[in-house]
Amino acid sequence: MAVNLIGRDYITTQEWTKAELETALKLAAELKRKKQKNIPHRLLVDKTVFLFFFDKSTRTRNSFEAGITQLGGHGHFIDASTSQIAHGESPKDMGIILSSYGHGIAIRHDLVPGEGNSYMREVAKYATIPVFNMQCDVDHPFQTLADLMTIREHFGDNLKGKKIAVSWAYAPSYAKPMSVPQGLITLMTRYGMQVTLAHPPEFKLMPDQIELAKKNAAENGGKFEIVDSMEAAFENADVVYPKSWGIMELFGRPEEALKIAANYKKWICDERMMALAKKKAIYMHCLPADRGNEVTDAVIDGPQSMVYPEAENRLHTCKAIMALTMADPKKTRSKKRR
Repeated sequence: MAVNLIGRDYITTQEWTKAELETALKLAAELKRKKQKNIPHRLLVDKTVFLFFFDKSTRTRNSFEAGITQLGGHGHFIDASTSQIAHGESPKDMGIILSSYGHGIAIRHDLVPGEGNSYMREVAKYATIPVFNMQCDVDHPFQTLADLMTIREHFGDNLKGKKIAVSWAYAPSYAKPMSVPQGLITLMTRYGMQVTLAHPPEFKLMPDQIELAKKNAAENGGKFEIVDSMEAAFENADVVYPKSWGIMELFGRPEEALKIAANYKKWICDERMMALAKKKAIYMHCLPADRGNEVTDAVIDGPQSMVYPEAENRLHTCKAIMALTMADPKKTRSKKRR
């Protein structure tokens, strides 16, 4: 059955059915092949997507800007601090007005728990064009879809029984968002994977996302568990995904979170840790990785690392979502679903 996604928001992967996600993954693979063979794929000629960033970005910004260009459209980069948002312009006004200017609104708002996802939904409430989550406090749906694509390229489409270790890792740079590990535990459990989450006691994830991961695992024949050591998570894993994140209650006081994190400097993905996983296990990270803290050079630059194919897939999944949702609405009778 054909899946029609024109006009749809993409704020969390949970809001898309598995059939809809499969449609996106199938198109991403097709667009990847076309790019590799230099076959034009201008599916969004003259379309415009507005890219609002409340936080810094490398892969997300460039995957959107390059992606919309390759699809024949144009991306407008907007630093939120230089826009009227900084002066208090409402999400309602932005959603309505930009809907009359272009064809998609993408937002990154990820550093304050309780704010980013709510803000995006308020914009989407009034927008008549798709709203995309380029990372919020709850989920990073473009990243985790690319992660899923990468894992399936390596292990095949059937991931039931495969174990993924989603582990906290030490980083001294800044208190990173919780959205990537939360996005991973809620998406990979939908595909029947055995998901093991590991973190020190202070670095818990949002309770509702933990409950969602449990529910998804129960409904899809997977497994979800929480352990208190990286070693326990890595044991017999097929995929390891160690990265840092902050303390939910301390995002307004990052110095305190970093001071607590310094107690766990041994939470690093090194060759000893990789030896606990399966021999053919792969290492993944959304990047940028804090080398020498989250991971050693020997691992991230080693033969088990998939970080560069993973990063490349950000482009292809981004293009697929835009192409599926930003097409001409006159060609369909579908309506934007909230």
